[in-house]
Amino acid sequence: MWGGWEGHQPRQCAAIVEKFLVEDGFVVAKENTTSVFADPQLVRYDLVIPIYTMGSIADAESKNLCAAVESGVGLAGFHGGMGDSFRANTDYQFMTGGQWVAHPGNIISYRVNLVDKEDPITAGIEDFNYQSEQYYMQVDPSNRVLAATTFSGDYCSWIKGVQMPVAWKRMHGRGKVFYSSLGHLPSEFAVHEMATLFRRGMLWAARQRSPESNV
Repeated sequence: MWGGWEGHQPRQCAAIVEKFLVEDGFVVAKENTTSVFADPQLVRYDLVIPIYTMGSIADAESKNLCAAVESGVGLAGFHGGMGDSFRANTDYQFMTGGQWVAHPGNIISYRVNLVDKEDPITAGIEDFNYQSEQYYMQVDPSNRVLAATTFSGDYCSWIKGVQMPVAWKRMHGRGKVFYSSLGHLPSEFAVHEMATLFRRGMLWAARQRSPESNV
């Protein structure tokens, strides 16, 4: 579901994500309004990907989305499309495991360090340099952190040395949730490490069905 602030080019990002999913065997439905989250049939999906920076979500939409994930629907997202959506909705933030609060220096060069190199999502990926917004976030301590970054203090001296999660996975009820703070613009998907992390994260989060399952 794409929309929200146009600065993150949500339509273009949605097209890239759709291409990845189709290549990996998914049938994809795209919507550009939050009303889809209130659909009682949301529980039939294997994976929901919000690409919606800022904006608002109705109470009924939020409750239905959170309930769907708790029941086993997967949730995956990146950058502000999931980590800075619906700022006033704490139920949504509780589900996603974090909320953006700042990106000191705006577009800068920084290092992404893989914290857990044994996880299937990160296996074979080495630490890499990245140029984008370096997200400073409020994060849930129950997240299983996969990658992190360290703030230099060049732009805000008081956060020098702070290690901040970049990518994590978590459970919300029976639903699996994956998030990566990378991906300010569609062009960043050309960075192999960034795209690989997110693509694997989506596959991990997606509900795995048994062949005989009808739901």
